[in-house]
Amino acid sequence: MGVKKLSELQLELLKVYAFNPTNEDLLEIKTMLAQYFANKLIGNVQKSIDEKNITDEDLENWLNE
Repeated sequence: MGVKKLSELQLELLKVYAFNPTNEDLLEIKTMLAQYFANKLIGNVQKSIDEKNITDEDLENWLNE
């Protein structure tokens, strides 16, 4: 198995640990990251809905299948 390089995100997160953050800080960072990725997902879903002209009725029908 070859050596994998750390991603830019991983390198930035390692810099955070160099400042010895408190557990409260780490929880806030975790929350911020979760919110960021949730917003990205929502944006991607909305983009797909718009591009494919999916209606609220379509979504409701899928939920009830």
